[in-house]
Amino acid sequence: MNRHKQKSIPGRNIRLADQIQKDLALIIQREIDMSRAGLITLSSVDLTADYAHAKVYFTVLGAEPAQAETLLNEKAGWLHSQLFKLLHIHTVPTLRFFHDPQLKRGIEMSKLIDQANEPGHYVGVADEPEDKP
Repeated sequence: MNRHKQKSIPGRNIRLADQIQKDLALIIQREIDMSRAGLITLSSVDLTADYAHAKVYFTVLGAEPAQAETLLNEKAGWLHSQLFKLLHIHTVPTLRFFHDPQLKRGIEMSKLIDQANEPGHYVGVADEPEDKP
């Protein structure tokens, strides 16, 4: 029997990802200058099975997403060290930030639905069939 085999704890990956998201949100809120990065909201964190890497997805208001993504990725090492101080785990994952376009797509879809539901906006089959010669 292999004594060194790591036993998986059900849900640990999800719980750890949620804790990382909460702690990172607090650090970013306190330490990152909003005038440069805008208002950043973390939408999710995906961890690898070995907890070595984390993809952190975010949305931003008041700044360009590419600018905020660049800033966050530049500060990823510093954020990692701050996270290491808060989490009491053996391996704190390497952070990589990605802009999450889901919010923007959701707003666009909502606008399209609202436009389609406006009275008189329906474009479809005519009420009366056309006469064919």
